[in-house]
Amino acid sequence: MSTIQPFHLAIPVNNLEENRVFYRDTLGCEEGRSSEHWVDFDFFGHQLVLHEQEIQPKLTSKGNPVDGKDVPIPHFGVVLQWKDFETFAQRLKEKNITFIIEPYVRFKGKTGEQSTMFFKDPSGNALEFKAFKDMNQLFAK
Repeated sequence: MSTIQPFHLAIPVNNLEENRVFYRDTLGCEEGRSSEHWVDFDFFGHQLVLHEQEIQPKLTSKGNPVDGKDVPIPHFGVVLQWKDFETFAQRLKEKNITFIIEPYVRFKGKTGEQSTMFFKDPSGNALEFKAFKDMNQLFAK
């Protein structure tokens, strides 16, 4: 696998200050540049920009079934190292995060075995964090 370049993702939030606190204090992301209407974060080495705007109601979706769980669509997140995932999951539990899908091992004993968890930010954007014990399994078929 070649060296991965940071991605840039801009997402809408309906309350910039509430989400700023969530990404900075709950998730531990370092804040970068900002204005009255947007703020940049170092999202685990990637550039995440929160843009304040009125979020239109979305159609409700049950998500897609994956390993017996309803995975929310859309979602985004980061693949962490195994140990970092465990530490991060514990920190989120201590901060009383409401999980859509509690941290667990998905595809246990199969190709692509991974730890995963899902939760939402204060604006309802779904996030997934995962980790592979064997990073070579990231794109395995």
